[in-house]
Amino acid sequence: MEEENSNKIKKNKLGRREVLKGLATIPVLGAFAYGWYKKRKYDKFLKESILENINLDAVNPVFERKVSNEKQIRLGIIGTGGRGRALLKGAGFLRPEIIDDWKESAARNETDHRYRDYLQQEDLNVVVNGLCDIYEGNADKGLRACANIYREGSDGKMGDKPRRYDTYQELLAADDIDAVIIATPDHWHGSISIAAARAGKHIYSEKPMTWKVEETYEVVKAVKENNVVFQLGHQNRELESYYKAREAIRKDILGKVNLIEITTNRNSPTGAWVYDIPEDASPKNIDWKQFIGPAPWHDFDLKRFFRWRCWWDYSTGLSGDLFTHDYDAMNQIFDLGIPHSAVSSGGIYFYKDGRTVPDVLQMVYEYPDRDLTLLYSASLASNKRRGRTIMGHDGYMEVGSNLKIYADSGSTKYKEKIRKGIIDPSVPIFSYTPGMKKVDAITSPTEQYFAGRGLLYTYRGGKRVDTTHLHIKDWLDAIRTGSQPSCNIDRGFEEAMTAHMGTIAYRENRKVFWDVDKQIIV
Repeated sequence: MEEENSNKIKKNKLGRREVLKGLATIPVLGAFAYGWYKKRKYDKFLKESILENINLDAVNPVFERKVSNEKQIRLGIIGTGGRGRALLKGAGFLRPEIIDDWKESAARNETDHRYRDYLQQEDLNVVVNGLCDIYEGNADKGLRACANIYREGSDGKMGDKPRRYDTYQELLAADDIDAVIIATPDHWHGSISIAAARAGKHIYSEKPMTWKVEETYEVVKAVKENNVVFQLGHQNRELESYYKAREAIRKDILGKVNLIEITTNRNSPTGAWVYDIPEDASPKNIDWKQFIGPAPWHDFDLKRFFRWRCWWDYSTGLSGDLFTHDYDAMNQIFDLGIPHSAVSSGGIYFYKDGRTVPDVLQMVYEYPDRDLTLLYSASLASNKRRGRTIMGHDGYMEVGSNLKIYADSGSTKYKEKIRKGIIDPSVPIFSYTPGMKKVDAITSPTEQYFAGRGLLYTYRGGKRVDTTHLHIKDWLDAIRTGSQPSCNIDRGFEEAMTAHMGTIAYRENRKVFWDVDKQIIV
């Protein structure tokens, strides 16, 4: 047997020499053809080795849940700013003037398929019966979106607008609302979720789950005692690439994983939460007192109202706003749970605009029982792309909206294949890019950032689909079937406590720990 294998290796080497010898006489074409030859070799290896270990058909199992849409679900939405309106779009409601813009853009640019994709979005059989926003401008936009039940432009037929409530308490008391979407600033997430659960309303809450540690326990208690379905807004859970990544880890493709590095880099005012302030905004059309709520009192300030993410008074900063998406992705792949400890550092290095949350942040989370470190690093003043990387002894994986796996040059598992030239550590041994032949009409740096991280869309059956739509569908399906959605209250608790650990470590300049027995941060 050993002699037979030796002859096969010699034969393969001879074949390569002969190919190279023949191609050497055609300099340009020869280089191209050898690249083709080498690629065929890698393709053969993929088919015979890696693809046997990764289920290429792996998709979100929740997406395939059998469910009837016969029962219409009556929604209420609290907060119709930018993210709230994106959630309405995911549920099937979009302002007609946005559709006008999409139609005009598609007429000029054949690669702009946004309107087509939106029309193909599944009808989730929901109606919005109530809306609450404390700024007139946002409320008006939300009402116009909810009335556009036929998905048409300004010249199309509209439905009835939902009832607008002055306070979220009044909306939660309504008998014609079954479930609520919460898209308020961070400092309201926890208290509104608690009130919604006690009112018997199912809940879709934007991340982070809570603003303060203490309210996290109360949210969990209220949701479970009142038997409502809770979904946390981590729409990247709908990406097929994450399910393939999870399968690769389960199949030990990377060997023992010891370090996970997740990053956030953005370099624009919008990316740093310096949003435009509408010219009409004033104390006359903003309920400032209601905005403040549980936060420390501050006199009326348009910057604080529209750029609230820049202040700890209302925000959870980078840890709650952006890190949580990345953490949830890794929790989905690894079932990480809450870490043993956290340390953090950073500061306000670029945006000297009065903000209190850092624009550069590093957090290190330790999982000693798994011999694993999770490292998060962020800058809001650099576009250097760093992505998410999972590092193991035998390979490393880059994961986002797509997925690439490379063998490590020091791998034990792939040592012989590397030595024989079957594997080149600089070339992916596995690559997955959904919709790779599509050209996407993405314009702003912020859109590009979110698209690259799988926060805007994914693909189902070759069609581009809004991940927020899929995540809301997952929640509605769970309500209809009495089951649990993918980012349920237990996953939310893990996300909240992990983010809070990083925030406390930064703000108190100390190492913090998770007490597993007492279920508290110390």
